[in-house]
Amino acid sequence: MSTYVILFSFTQKGVEKIKELPARVEDAKRTIAKMGGEVIAFYAIAGSQYDTLFIVKSQSDEKLAGMALAIASLGNVRTESHRLFNEEEVKAIVSSLP
Repeated sequence: MSTYVILFSFTQKGVEKIKELPARVEDAKRTIAKMGGEVIAFYAIAGSQYDTLFIVKSQSDEKLAGMALAIASLGNVRTESHRLFNEEEVKAIVSSLP
């Protein structure tokens, strides 16, 4: 499984219901698990254009996109996701360069 970061920015609706954040995080974790993914970590972010993030394991880019869309479709957040490469993966990529 590949590793991704999903960055979340609160919408106005999400900010208005900020006290629901802990429950929304748990709901999002369940959604990701139901879709075949695994949440490795959750963080709130200070001093950024993003408010929170998940580190997620997923079987494919397409599955991860579905997870992010399912969470965003509730209207509390906007998402941005990126594929992460661990040290071993980077070594393999670099060693394959001509």
